[in-house]
Amino acid sequence: MFHVGIGFDAAVVAEVERRGSLKRWANHALFGWAAFDTWLRKYDRKRAHFSVRVEGKPTVDDGMFTVCLNTDPYTFIGTRPFTIAPEATLDRPLSIVTLRTLDAVPLLRILSSALGSGRQLRNSKNVSFHADVTHAEIDGYGPIPHQVDGDYLGDIEHLELRYEPDALSLVVPRTNSR
Repeated sequence: MFHVGIGFDAAVVAEVERRGSLKRWANHALFGWAAFDTWLRKYDRKRAHFSVRVEGKPTVDDGMFTVCLNTDPYTFIGTRPFTIAPEATLDRPLSIVTLRTLDAVPLLRILSSALGSGRQLRNSKNVSFHADVTHAEIDGYGPIPHQVDGDYLGDIEHLELRYEPDALSLVVPRTNSR
């Protein structure tokens, strides 16, 4: 697992998968359209969808959108990295980023920050950020969508995430040291 998206993120992935035949030809445009359409018409932006506990402690009770990751950037928009957790690397525990709002103005500030310095994302009262997480739990206030590494997996009401060091061996090419 590199990324798990819960809530709005997964709802967007589900919308893209419904139009899978278009993904090959209109990848970024399709994701952009799906995100806007999901935000506008298909996801309840008014009420919280889940709570988050990190290391057994309640951290968020008004989650709208959470991403748990162990690599960064989260994705690319064209050639620009979409950076939400610079600390996320394969050799460290997980990072968890939760958005508490999907209101247009704060959401646009947060999204534009992820394409730039990340300062607004990190300093926003609408974002909860945790690095080096070994255990987290998500409890839905009803079914919530989730995706893993871009594959929509359906709705859940509870999800437990654990960091397992050395659980997977990777082959990484050497860099040229010239």
